[in-house]
Amino acid sequence: MPFEYPNLTVVHHPLIQHKLTWMRSEDTGTDSFRQLLREVSRLLAYEATRALPTEPMTIRTPLTTMESPVISGKKLCLVSILRAGNGMLDGFLEVIPLARVGHIGLYRDPDTLQPVEYYFKVPGDLAERQCLVVDPMLATGHSAAAGIARLKAAGCAQITLVCLLAAPEGVRHMNEQHPDVPVFAVALDSQLNEHGYIVPGLGDAGDRLYGTR
Repeated sequence: MPFEYPNLTVVHHPLIQHKLTWMRSEDTGTDSFRQLLREVSRLLAYEATRALPTEPMTIRTPLTTMESPVISGKKLCLVSILRAGNGMLDGFLEVIPLARVGHIGLYRDPDTLQPVEYYFKVPGDLAERQCLVVDPMLATGHSAAAGIARLKAAGCAQITLVCLLAAPEGVRHMNEQHPDVPVFAVALDSQLNEHGYIVPGLGDAGDRLYGTR
């Protein structure tokens, strides 16, 4: 990835890229889009948690006693940026079932393209947990940056952003506002259009997920 995007990891796994192609297609209906997003989210969960710290634990197998690694410290917290982020939660929870879950409600003002917060609910021990923030589209980056700023204000020091598609504008904004936050995406698309949508993109992820317009 170019030095211009030092915080970005693009996941090029063939299975993920194959599923993304079908998600992009306008012929893919709501039920299939929902299922594909869940499947991609499961695969992304593996990629985004590769650096989790582990510690040895003594267990006994049917044959002998051994030292085997387990995740150390407090478990993870998954934070969904509403509403489209909820489409990624189920896939992540299938891989990390013991994770706590938080929600941040943000919508983008259609005139200013700036985020407006309407809901914030996270676990009380957030400062002791690592957060994976899930949001399918990193467009302007303003909503993700605002949500992450709220998590930092709540005490969280370890944060990773996981999305489906990213635009260069959003990645640059994230790097300017939160250079300490790694970003995982399935694809880095070319640009934003005049309405702030990712191009070529896949349309509005929330609308396609829930069948709304």
